[in-house]
Amino acid sequence: MPWPVLLSHIEPHYPKTGRRGRQAMALGSMFRIYCMQNWFNLSDRQMEDALYEIESMRRFAGFAEVTDALPDETTILNFRHLLEEHELTAVLLEAINAHLKARGLLVSKGTMVDATLIHAPSSTKNREGARDPEMHQTKKGKQWYFGMKVHVGADVDSGAVHTVGITAANEADINVLPKLLRAEDEVVFGDRLHQR
Repeated sequence: MPWPVLLSHIEPHYPKTGRRGRQAMALGSMFRIYCMQNWFNLSDRQMEDALYEIESMRRFAGFAEVTDALPDETTILNFRHLLEEHELTAVLLEAINAHLKARGLLVSKGTMVDATLIHAPSSTKNREGARDPEMHQTKKGKQWYFGMKVHVGADVDSGAVHTVGITAANEADINVLPKLLRAEDEVVFGDRLHQR
C-alpha cells in the first residue's frame, strides 16, 4: 500500500484536534483502521471491539498496547463520514489501483469466461415426431441434460459482457474459448472446463 500517497489525499481534510479540543487520533492509525474495517467487513462497533481483542489489528493500526487510547465506534464512524463528505474514497481507490498497476499486480485487460446450459424438451411427442436437431444431450456430473449451451466472455474490469456464443449442449467449453477472447486480453479467468 502506498501509505504516504494515500494519507496525503486525506491530510488537508483531517481535523487537527478531536472532540472537545482533545488531540485527534493519528491520521495513519485512523486510515489503517478504515482499511481493516473494509477488508474484514466490520461495523464500527465490531471494529472498535476488534482493536481491543485482536493484537495484530491493534498493532497494524499503530497501537502498541491495549491500554493505549483506542478510537471508539463514534470516532471510527466520523472518520468514514469525513472520507465520504470529501469524496475521498474514489480518489484513494484510484491511487491504490495506480500503485498496483505500476507494479504489475493489477490486470485491467482480461476476460472472464463461463458457460451455462439451457434446457430444451427432449420429448419426441410433437408435430415432427423428433427432437430439435440443434439440441444435443450432455452429462454434467451424474446428470444428463438436453439442450443448448450459452458461452459468455465478460470484461474482468467492468464485468460487462463483450462476447456471447451459442452451441449445442455437447460442445466442449474449451473449443469455444478462442471465440470469447479479445486480442488485447492479457489474462483469462475460467473454470476447469476451459483448460486443456
